[in-house]
Amino acid sequence: MELNDPVLVQWLDWDLWARLGIAAVLGLLLGLDRELRGHAAGMRTHGLICFSAAAMTVSILALYTDLGGERMDPLRIYEAAGAFIGIIGAGLIVFSRGQVHNLTTAAHLWLAAVVGIACGAAQWPLVTIAAAISLVMLTLLRLVEPKHRDRRLDDESGDEREER
Repeated sequence: MELNDPVLVQWLDWDLWARLGIAAVLGLLLGLDRELRGHAAGMRTHGLICFSAAAMTVSILALYTDLGGERMDPLRIYEAAGAFIGIIGAGLIVFSRGQVHNLTTAAHLWLAAVVGIACGAAQWPLVTIAAAISLVMLTLLRLVEPKHRDRRLDDESGDEREER
């Protein structure tokens, strides 16, 4: 059996620490909004997904380089991440009382995976822009949404009280 050369511990470098560390920190920041809102998929879930996607990307890129581009397609990492996040997202999304719940959380997890893959590939401009825009969307746009949602929830709870 032909194996790739081992990566020795002394080969741990700042580039690898940066790729994985930045992914972990950004994943935690992306999960902060969900955590503050009390959703099940909070900081730890987002941090783990973002970090795992980065580690998976670093690993596949290193293997691809070690093997000289033979016998593998590194783009399959997107397929694997998409399938995994799809399974988790499908488990999160709930349809109840005519409303869809946890859709934003599922999309959040997909975003964490994409940012993690970009960190693992050291695509720093993409990481910076994606993290900045997504954090703005998740925090600033929340200030606009609650007015509409709170009114709808008040209407629903009023209906429930009348039915009982």
